[in-house]
Amino acid sequence: MSKQGPAGPRGSLFQGTLDLLVLRILTSGPQHGYAISRRLGELSGEWLQIDEGSLYPCLYRMEERGWVRSETALSENKRKARYYSLTGTGKRHLQLELDNWLQFRNVVENVIEKA
Repeated sequence: MSKQGPAGPRGSLFQGTLDLLVLRILTSGPQHGYAISRRLGELSGEWLQIDEGSLYPCLYRMEERGWVRSETALSENKRKARYYSLTGTGKRHLQLELDNWLQFRNVVENVIEKA
């Protein structure tokens, strides 16, 4: 199901933005993939819907880079799940990405307002 937003298909993300959003969501504590996806939908007013084919490669890549770590535990419905949490390196990377995002947002707003 493809929904249209102001700039095209709803849920489209600039490359790298998913990393930023997932890392930010993980600041609230360890979560499994489904919970991360559900939280992203909730926080975005269901605007962003991330499928498993995008989320899990993102999580695996971030784990390889040392930004997150994972461990297996029982989920709230008593099923085995992999929980992801931020590492110190991930927290530092998140801060760098937040700073870059805020600078980018300010530049775009400046161009839009002055054009």
